[in-house]
Amino acid sequence: MSTDDAFDAAYREHYWAVSRFVARRLDDQAWDVEEVVAEVFAVAWRRRAELPGSPLPWLYGVARHCLANTVRGKGRYRRLLLRLGHHEVTRGGRTVASPDAERPGSWVLEALSRLAEADQEVLRLTAWEELTVEELGTVLGCGRSAAAMRLHRARRRLREQIETLRRDERISLGCTSGKGDRAQSADRADKDGQA
Repeated sequence: MSTDDAFDAAYREHYWAVSRFVARRLDDQAWDVEEVVAEVFAVAWRRRAELPGSPLPWLYGVARHCLANTVRGKGRYRRLLLRLGHHEVTRGGRTVASPDAERPGSWVLEALSRLAEADQEVLRLTAWEELTVEELGTVLGCGRSAAAMRLHRARRRLREQIETLRRDERISLGCTSGKGDRAQSADRADKDGQA
């Protein structure tokens, strides 16, 4: 049997077993399950010459590694949200999870998407990939000082975008002045009394 035939047989015989194996570990999150299973069989295809006669345990081993990569990626994503300031913001006695309360964290991604691609990449490499400044310099093909400056500037621009989103949210909520809620109420009462 050729290596291609061995792969085809392993795929046909074990696809659902691998899918169930992955689904049990990802709480049936369909999108993630499909991605991990696809990666398992992509690895199996690349390494089809190594497929043993009984490939299921080997496929499970590959799936464990792919799952570990997925879990690490999700952890990096959560840490990114925390690093970029995804937290509840209290304003005027009212708690707002984010400008887009239906999808927490989406405002961070919105702020990130407003940056130049180079800034996005620097932030992703340090936050998602957890690269040090030295490693960032290696990836970017520059020295440590230049990498540190690029990171500093990208973070500054991200903070500016986050502040812009927060300001836009305050405006949409009718909180345009810098005064607190009581001062705004007093101003409205004065205006009503003068009318």
